[in-house]
Amino acid sequence: MNYAIAAPAQPSLPIIGSDLRFPIRRVFCIGRNYAEHAREMGATVDKSAPMFFCKPADAVVSDGADVPYPQATSDLHHEVEMVVALGGGGRDLSPEQAAALVWGYGVGLDLTRRDLQAQAKAKGHPWDVAKAFDHSAPVSALRPAAAVHVGADTQLWLDVNGERRQQTTLGDMVHGVPQIIAALSTLFELQAGDLIFTGTPAGVAALQRGDRFHAELVGIAELDGVVV
Repeated sequence: MNYAIAAPAQPSLPIIGSDLRFPIRRVFCIGRNYAEHAREMGATVDKSAPMFFCKPADAVVSDGADVPYPQATSDLHHEVEMVVALGGGGRDLSPEQAAALVWGYGVGLDLTRRDLQAQAKAKGHPWDVAKAFDHSAPVSALRPAAAVHVGADTQLWLDVNGERRQQTTLGDMVHGVPQIIAALSTLFELQAGDLIFTGTPAGVAALQRGDRFHAELVGIAELDGVVV
């Protein structure tokens, strides 16, 4: 196919133990999926109505690249999250069908312009400018699901400049992975290549230029980077 301008590059992630890469279609995120984080943000969790938002695929920062400090903010926050990669899709899925779609796992940061988010919340506006900006989604290499066990006792944590900022086990999630995927499938037709950020625990805080971060989904994936 011929295009009028150069076609954008396909965003992708490396795969642990392989020379192949995982192509990214869309990036979905769930908010308020850890009760303690919801409380620290002054919010409550409605278990019957999970809250979703999106980031563009080209917001993903891969291969340990530097993370530029974004424009239009003076309060950039980290939110460490398990990232799930889908190898299939569908609509109106049951949790059992949804669980079978998981292709792999990684760890990522849902970076947030917290000052812009607070302004949006105060006015009842969408969060897009606070969440969906350039370079707002650093993600590790992916570990194929067939190679690992991810359970309620799997640990997720983030260090910044060697200091532990966030730590949890996946059992603290309000909505588990199958439930998240199933709920998303009632709103969107999911497809292979979709990434899902599954929520952040308490302890979110500011990042500054020069900060180095190390995130782990323990035993599965690690992410290192620096804010520049």
